[in-house]
Amino acid sequence: MIARIAAGDRAAFGALYDATSAKLHAVCLSILKDRPEAEETLQEVYLRVWQGAARYAVNGLSPMTWLITIARNRAIDRLRARGSRPIAVVNSRDPLAPDLAETLPSAEPGPEAAAIASQQRRMLADCLAQLSDPQAGAVRAVYLEGWSYADLAAREGMPINTVRSWLRRSLLRLKDCVDQ
Repeated sequence: MIARIAAGDRAAFGALYDATSAKLHAVCLSILKDRPEAEETLQEVYLRVWQGAARYAVNGLSPMTWLITIARNRAIDRLRARGSRPIAVVNSRDPLAPDLAETLPSAEPGPEAAAIASQQRRMLADCLAQLSDPQAGAVRAVYLEGWSYADLAAREGMPINTVRSWLRRSLLRLKDCVDQ
């Protein structure tokens, strides 16, 4: 589908959207914790897919991994940009102001989602334990804590391309572990 999108095939783009939008929306929402902002980010993701499909290279990673990476990176960029905006404060002395605890929906996952997330965290921890400590730390820093490749390269005192190769090999090992 991505190759057809690179050629300008709108039907392939629609099919890709139908097949992947729920998963990518979940990725954006899990990072941003704000539904409207996640929806805007999802639009940006598909715009990037449409514009960048020709740059997609089949390199052993699945197309879904490429799409999730785009969604994750856009959401993190938005999250970082959000950090510089002021947050509105409600006047707590206003007797007509609603109690925030009553008006905000709970951000906590339900029991089923919590059980699934717990199982996934255990599986990821087990797979990360199979990597060497420096590799596991690098994967955690970039993919779980939001570090950039450049930040990690500076921390490790390594060239950025070496860090990319190192992370790619680590992700391939993690993929093999998760697939088992």
